[in-house]
Amino acid sequence: MVSARAAQVGPQILVASNRGPVSYAFEADGSLTPRRGGGGLVSGLSAIGSEADTLWVCSALGDGDREAVRRGVGEAGVRMLDIEASVHAAAYNGIANSVLWFVHHMLYQTPLEPVFDAEFRREWGAYEAYNRAFAAALAEEAAEGASVMVQDYHLALVPGMLRELRPDLRIGHFSHTPWAPPEYFRMLPDDVARQLLRGMLGADRLGFLTHRWADAFTRCCEDAVGGLGTTRVGVHGLGADAEFLRRRAHEPDVDERLVALREQIGAGRKTIVRVDRTELSKNIVRGLLAYRQLLLDHPEWRERVVHVAFAYPSRQDLAVYRDYTAEVARTAEEINSTFGTPGWTPVILHVKDDFARSLAAYRLADVALVNPIRDGMNLVAKEVPVVSDEGCALVLSREAGAWEELREDAVCVNPYDVMGTAAGLFAALSMSPGERSDRSKRLAAAATALPPQRWFLDQLGALREA
Repeated sequence: MVSARAAQVGPQILVASNRGPVSYAFEADGSLTPRRGGGGLVSGLSAIGSEADTLWVCSALGDGDREAVRRGVGEAGVRMLDIEASVHAAAYNGIANSVLWFVHHMLYQTPLEPVFDAEFRREWGAYEAYNRAFAAALAEEAAEGASVMVQDYHLALVPGMLRELRPDLRIGHFSHTPWAPPEYFRMLPDDVARQLLRGMLGADRLGFLTHRWADAFTRCCEDAVGGLGTTRVGVHGLGADAEFLRRRAHEPDVDERLVALREQIGAGRKTIVRVDRTELSKNIVRGLLAYRQLLLDHPEWRERVVHVAFAYPSRQDLAVYRDYTAEVARTAEEINSTFGTPGWTPVILHVKDDFARSLAAYRLADVALVNPIRDGMNLVAKEVPVVSDEGCALVLSREAGAWEELREDAVCVNPYDVMGTAAGLFAALSMSPGERSDRSKRLAAAATALPPQRWFLDQLGALREA
């Protein structure tokens, strides 16, 4: 049944995600300052246009956000939900990031984990409550027949919950992560696995970044709940925003950081660049070990190449991520102490997030290393060829979603094989300038085939057709 609110004028396009397009920070005088978010989803929503009747429903993520909700501070087109902090923590850290992320990225050390005990059930109840709050807000806000686009694994139950509240709506869900194959997904308790799948199948249409992830979801449904029912599945490989990246990469702050990086690297040296969060799936430690192996196998490259590694801290409230961040730093230091000379630092490691510095590294990259053990897409693999000044070679894991689109012109590697990755780095460094430039141009063309605006509008159009 359509609610009384929906019979009135309401938004015709709604987006729901854990993180919204704006956050709030306290100033010294107690006032709140809004900060605009970035990323493909924010860029994609901008494609609808400022005149469109839209609403973005998101969660208050910190004290500034919660205070903004309490004070009635907000921005047009955004509804921020002040869900109890303990519920959000249990749903976000306990389930979304410590269970669902680990399942879809196949990260568990299975002799010891996971353990689905009473604490898991308590956190699962919080995850249900978190999703229910989003479903209720969307049901309250949406105009009759509106299109609702729900984002990612944090909100996997929302489509089914919203369908029960508002059967008149067009509901879509997009997964920005990989999807686990049935044999790994089956690790979840049976009732939880079925609840997740049925929650997503409440949507009219589901979107995935690659055919591989879409096929894995379909097989899980066939295995656990008897198929997809009437839900349609589509693939939309999010591309890089070339216009924004190229413009932003030549602004003064990027130029300043480019000068500083070149001084650190030293004249005449090649660069291997990686830019990642210290997320377990990004495989930063094995990437460093592969670089170490390159220096062992090919001593002629010593003092001629520098590995510029940006590893920005992620999820540091979880112990396993803090430990991993420390191991990244330890491995980089070990390489520098073993191979470094007074005039050459083999690894330049930065751990403080700095987008302008990342773009500067993109520009000077001779080789980009993107070697995740599993990744929904990985936009870095698409961004570096777009921004690189002289063209770069891409060493790319076959487990990255981007591999599906970029494999023809990348140097593809098995992310677990340190020796093979070292050989891939050597091949990339040894590539002739002409071949590197030609490959980089083709990579950039493939990487920008579906920019964020087109990616969003394509999904919206497919949902309306469904």
